[in-house]
Amino acid sequence: MDNENKELNEMINRGMEDLVKNDTEIDEKIENFVENGKKDEEPVDRDNSTVENNNEFNGYFHERDSLSVNNIVDEVKTSFLEYSMSVITSRALPDLRDGLKPVHRRILWSMFNSGYTPDKPHRKSAKTVGEVMGNYHPHGDSSIYEAMVRLAQDFNQRYMLIDGHGNFGNIEGDGAAAMRYTESRLAKISLELLKDIGKETVDMDDNFDATRKEPLVLPSRFPNILVNGSMGIAVGMATNIPPHNLGEVIDGCIAYIDNPEIDTMGLMEYIKGPDFPTGGIILGNSGIKKAYETGRGSITIRSKATIEEVGNHSNIIIDEVPYGVNTMELKNKVAELVHNKVIEGIADYHTDLKDGVKITITLKKDANPQVVLNNLYKHTNFQMNYGIIF
Repeated sequence: MDNENKELNEMINRGMEDLVKNDTEIDEKIENFVENGKKDEEPVDRDNSTVENNNEFNGYFHERDSLSVNNIVDEVKTSFLEYSMSVITSRALPDLRDGLKPVHRRILWSMFNSGYTPDKPHRKSAKTVGEVMGNYHPHGDSSIYEAMVRLAQDFNQRYMLIDGHGNFGNIEGDGAAAMRYTESRLAKISLELLKDIGKETVDMDDNFDATRKEPLVLPSRFPNILVNGSMGIAVGMATNIPPHNLGEVIDGCIAYIDNPEIDTMGLMEYIKGPDFPTGGIILGNSGIKKAYETGRGSITIRSKATIEEVGNHSNIIIDEVPYGVNTMELKNKVAELVHNKVIEGIADYHTDLKDGVKITITLKKDANPQVVLNNLYKHTNFQMNYGIIF
């Protein structure tokens, strides 16, 4: 046992000696390298920011690459501000003048420029997406197509700007068919956004590769920002503008032109409030008034429901739902509540999307329809709050 311990100690000592020897050799090599490097090093003119050594970078350094200038805090601050402004102005938020984000504006301009107008046949959506991506919007084709699809959905747009032909999705959450299958062209109302654009009515700018011109904003003969609304989340700010009735908005504009001193209540005589594409009933007008006066507010939207007596039971018929509600998720939520016995008295639930939205809820014989309806309002999105941010 003593011999084994002795051999083990000798091995450890030899290993330690080798480590010390290696460390000493490494230190000597580092010192020689540093000394030789200093001898060979030539002075660098930092003002010209040029490196003469052929083994190093032989270009020009930006002044921010200097250690005296490049502070990590300032760099992060500057870069983040530049990114924020890019997101705010060129991606997420609409322009007040035409109510469009850059991708929507480029889609409409490209279709107009290519002649896909309402008096012409529908063209393949893939062709439009390719033209937009190749000429004006150098981003992913899927994001362009999704923006285009939204402009053609009657449950998202109060007044559709694109006339779609084919499967463009539905309010149940089913997505549109692939762009190679669907077809599209401009809707008639879109021509009012683009009218007289060839008469130097708006400023034009170079596209991303300076081969074409694109409008910075569309002429917009009606206030699309109010008519169709918009929703966007940028960096440090967001907007959620509800859609309004076109006739009411035009009447309000005329009233404002006739009387620039008109107040909020005066305008609300013409513009009663938001007008959603899926309908619904807005409870009260205090939230609308607050939103119009301060730019922020919240309104409560309730589904439009009627109770029908059929034989020995009742049916609840809902043909208008709050804006942005997915009817399939709504159905699943009701099924969950019935399964958990939070809501009782429902025998069947059926959704019909052939002509708008029609939800038929069949009740049991002994169920009180008004109690069931109130529970639906309380526990589901048949009634919901909608936040307004101008």
